Amino acid sequence: MIANQIANRGLRDCRVLAAIAATPREWFLPPDLGRRAYDDAPLPIGNGQTISQPYIVALMTACLAPRRRDRILEIGTGSGYQTAILARLAGTVYTVERLPDLLVEAEERFRRLGLSNIQTRLGDGAAGWPEEAPFDGILVAAAAPRVPDPLLAQLAPAPQGRLVIPLGDLASQELVVLQRTARGFEERSAGGVRFVPLISRLGFTEESRP
Repeated sequence: MIANQIANRGLRDCRVLAAIAATPREWFLPPDLGRRAYDDAPLPIGNGQTISQPYIVALMTACLAPRRRDRILEIGTGSGYQTAILARLAGTVYTVERLPDLLVEAEERFRRLGLSNIQTRLGDGAAGWPEEAPFDGILVAAAAPRVPDPLLAQLAPAPQGRLVIPLGDLASQELVVLQRTARGFEERSAGGVRFVPLISRLGFTEESRP
C-alpha cells in the first residue's frame, strides 16, 4: 500500500510514511471489511461515514506537516484512523466527533494502540475547541462550503498556524491548505477530493445530505 498507493504518487515524507506503516488500518474498519483495509479507496464505517483512502490520509497529513510538539485539532474523528496517524507525529491531538457511536469505538482503538496523547470531544466540530486554542494545525476531515470562522480564530499566530480542509459543494471539493501569515492567510490547493459533509450550522445541514 505505502509503495504503490502513496510513494509512487510522489508523496515520500518519511515521517508520514512511518506513521502509516505503524498503524494497522484493519483495526479501524468493521470486521467484515478488514480484508479490504488496504484497498486504494474510501470504505464505509457506519453511520453514513467513511474512512478515507490511504493516499488521501497521507496527503492531508503531509499538508498539515505536524511537528513533534505541535497541538493539533482534528474535526471529524470518524473511525480514528487519521487521528492515530496524527498522534504518532504531533505532541497532542484534540479530536471532535458529532456521532457518539463512532467516538466510543475510536476511543477504544486509541486505548488498544496505547495512544495516550489524544483528547476527544463529542460535539459540533465547526465550533472547534476554543478552551484549548490556539492550535498549531487544524485538519478537517469533512467537506464544508467555506472555512468556519471559529476554526480560523483558533489557529496559532504566524508562522505556525496551518489549516487543511476540503472546500466545495456536496459533489466535489478542493483540498485547501491555509497558512497563517503576518498579513492574513496564504491559500493553496492540494487537488480535488470528495468527502462526507461537515454537518453544522457553519457547514451543511442534515437535510442537504445526499
